[in-house]
Amino acid sequence: MNKPEFFVTPGYGVRQLDGMHYSQALKIGNRVETSGQGGWSDDWEFPESLTEEIAQAFRNVGRTLATAGAGWEHVVHVNSYHLGFPPEVNETMVKLFRHYMPNHAPIWTSLGVAALGDPKMRVEIRVTAIVP
Repeated sequence: MNKPEFFVTPGYGVRQLDGMHYSQALKIGNRVETSGQGGWSDDWEFPESLTEEIAQAFRNVGRTLATAGAGWEHVVHVNSYHLGFPPEVNETMVKLFRHYMPNHAPIWTSLGVAALGDPKMRVEIRVTAIVP
């Protein structure tokens, strides 16, 4: 059995490890799992625009995957959590799926939730990747 390796995204990941005692990614064998990534900056600020918050969450997923030696091209499963579903949610998610994963379509579960880990958050994205 492979031993799990934990990874911390530089910047906001260090903040979360110190303050909340959790890692941003886990690798076991060729499988990488991320914790939920929000649309925050390294200074824990959130964009006013919902579409920009979603875009930042995608960038944060990419950063976190990279710490574990993976990338969007390896993503096979996405869970996204949203406060409500105005039209721009699915429009933005699909646009970014096509941008970050132009050569494959992962499985996806999109959930509406009452709250996320920070009151300012409106989106959180968690992925599973398989690295060859």
